[in-house]
Amino acid sequence: MTRRSPPRDRGAPEKRRHAPAPPSDARGPFRPASPDLVALYGAHPVRAALTARRRKLLALYATETALPRIKDLAGAAGLEPRPVDARDLERRLGADAVHQGLMLEARPLPEADISDIVSNSGIVLALDQITDPHNVGAILRTACAFNVDAVIVTERHSPEFSGALAKAASGALEFVTIVSVVNLARALDEFAERGYARIGLDSEGAESLSTVALSRPLVLALGAEGKGLRRLTRERCDAVARLDLPGPIKNLNVSNACAAALSVVTTRLG
Repeated sequence: MTRRSPPRDRGAPEKRRHAPAPPSDARGPFRPASPDLVALYGAHPVRAALTARRRKLLALYATETALPRIKDLAGAAGLEPRPVDARDLERRLGADAVHQGLMLEARPLPEADISDIVSNSGIVLALDQITDPHNVGAILRTACAFNVDAVIVTERHSPEFSGALAKAASGALEFVTIVSVVNLARALDEFAERGYARIGLDSEGAESLSTVALSRPLVLALGAEGKGLRRLTRERCDAVARLDLPGPIKNLNVSNACAAALSVVTTRLG
């Protein structure tokens, strides 16, 4: 009789903030994973990084099909694309990564402080422990489209600003000022000292965003889905407002709510 192996444990894998480094035989021609190395993939994130040049660019990898689309832009940025096979990129990034034949190794973006924020629109977004990289990436894309001055995140309980987030941001990661703070409540106090109005967005807000008092400069605080704004964040806001939606569904995904709120705010502020 053939002895069967014991069944494997099919429970859900433990979630990790940092993806484990790939084994050496999976790295192929790429650098070993490290905290000071960022991998950007996909046409929009890679092209944006090559164009903005806000970070140190290390190496660009391209498949034979993608090479003609990126060669001139890479040359202008001082990089010679390194040819790779699509299977190399899949082993490095994972089979689900939509890399479009391109991957860029680079350093993280330079750190920014609240004092570094340059006022253009007079609007800043504050993300209260929003951890989903797809949501944060979509928020960055919206922030870029509305010319938001900066996006504030917390050092803890925020996703890595690379990989899937950069892909979801569709290039916006390279153009939006991101400020990481230790304590969001204290950061909101600092914004108040600098003359910012602080408005929290919540589906249960006491006032409507279409009628609440607004003025520039303004911080719009967004909470994580399910949990919403934390107590200390709510207490620091001058008002907590809701989006009044005409349809039967009154709650939106946080990235969609961000887009709708920015549309209301920018229209009202002119």
